[in-house]
Amino acid sequence: MSKAEPDTAPQPENPTDAPPLAAFESSVAELEALVESLEAGDISLEQALVKFERGVTLARECQTMLKSAELRVDQLVGENSAERVEPFAGPDGDAER
Repeated sequence: MSKAEPDTAPQPENPTDAPPLAAFESSVAELEALVESLEAGDISLEQALVKFERGVTLARECQTMLKSAELRVDQLVGENSAERVEPFAGPDGDAER
């Protein structure tokens, strides 16, 4: 590769490049609206199938975003291995499990 050509090799994924929280919240809101529409039962079977298919797609996207967030949290905790993660103590002092 010559110096004039840009480096097209894939760059390592930056953990801060995760989908924004707004995209997740928007997908969840759309999914909730689809569920309400399907539960109402006042649409045709064809419309219900289209909405169901969209709902499955949104649910999968949300699962992917959640998994990405979980991996980011794991990476952040791993980077600070000197710090210990303690169970949350509820208002009565008992640790949540």
